[in-house]
Amino acid sequence: MKYGYSVPRRNGKSEILIMRALWGLLNGERVLYTAHRTTTSHNAWEKVIERLAKGGYSEKDDFKTTKQFGLERIEWLKDDSGGLINFRTRSSKGGLGEGYDLLIIDEAQEYTADQESALKYVVTDSQNPQTLMCGTPPTAVSSGTVFYQYRRDTLSGTNVDSGWAEWSVPEMTDAHNPELWYETNPSLGTILSERKIRSELGKDQTDDNIQRLGLWLRYNQKSAISREEWHRYKLEKKPDISDKPSLYFGVKYARYTSNVSLAAAVKTSDKIFVECIDCRPVREGNDWIIAYLRNPHARQVVIDGANGQSILETDMKNAGVKCKAILPKVAEVVEASAQFEQNLFADKICHAEQPALEQAVSNCEHRAIGSGGGFGYNSIMEGADISLLESVVLAHWACANAKEKKKQKISY
Repeated sequence: MKYGYSVPRRNGKSEILIMRALWGLLNGERVLYTAHRTTTSHNAWEKVIERLAKGGYSEKDDFKTTKQFGLERIEWLKDDSGGLINFRTRSSKGGLGEGYDLLIIDEAQEYTADQESALKYVVTDSQNPQTLMCGTPPTAVSSGTVFYQYRRDTLSGTNVDSGWAEWSVPEMTDAHNPELWYETNPSLGTILSERKIRSELGKDQTDDNIQRLGLWLRYNQKSAISREEWHRYKLEKKPDISDKPSLYFGVKYARYTSNVSLAAAVKTSDKIFVECIDCRPVREGNDWIIAYLRNPHARQVVIDGANGQSILETDMKNAGVKCKAILPKVAEVVEASAQFEQNLFADKICHAEQPALEQAVSNCEHRAIGSGGGFGYNSIMEGADISLLESVVLAHWACANAKEKKKQKISY
């Protein structure tokens, strides 16, 4: 019912969409052909008209067409089958109220979540619906997330009635290697030539790997916090922390997994140092968390997650833990997320390199919280537990807003 395929640029991948749309037109299907740009959808309409003409079909006798730019349409007249193709530019409202048998998503790397919300139901009423997505791996300027998530879920086996095909290298490699060009470009030797590829390659190895070798990065370049940005604030040496530091902890019970994460934050001479301590299944209990909270320098712990925060607070009281527990309200979670990003990009946060935390940070996206524009975080990568990042956000919030105890001075 759904099928996606990823092919490097200029390999003629849209021809598959054209063939599928033509078959639908001649066999009584209602087809919606969508693209990111109006010029692309118009070009698809021109190709269909051209191929109909080459196939011996004529306008008015076999089909009629609407040529209005951006609202192109082809209706099949022969045999009264009712076949038609509408060509549209995607928007968050496109396709609402209309029904189709086939939905085509060209330039799928630009397919956004709000566009999917508007379009995915247009084939619901069909007896045999199909959605085709075609594109290249997302680059730093790609706005879509649906294509990335569909690939992830299909390859992991989460999606049903779905298929995926791609021509790609599994990891970053030498884009100037002609053998890899042939492995990843099915049209090389026909519409593509070696000299064309050789002339287009530049100094940006990442972009060349994505565009020409079909590389899907392990991190998402559309992450709210990029890997490069996170690396910018990495410490190369031990943080400058006082002998008697005030430690602040964050505990996050995950929403989509059965895990709980613990993180710590402490003030250095000029910044706040954050670190993720561990992420474990909830079924292991809270003893391991309490062991850290018994630290004599522990001042506060912020606990979020309705599936465990009250239990941990009770366990802390029963264990006689002196560290103060804070159960944040929704508004405070929103404040914590906003403050974390503001301070991170203002160079007020530092960290040691932790691969698991880096994976969570460099594959995160904002999720709306409440109706006031607030946000939290979601993971956009399979296997990355976003609670790692969320616990760090909570620990940072506690540390950043803590009031330093002032020594009492008495003078006579």
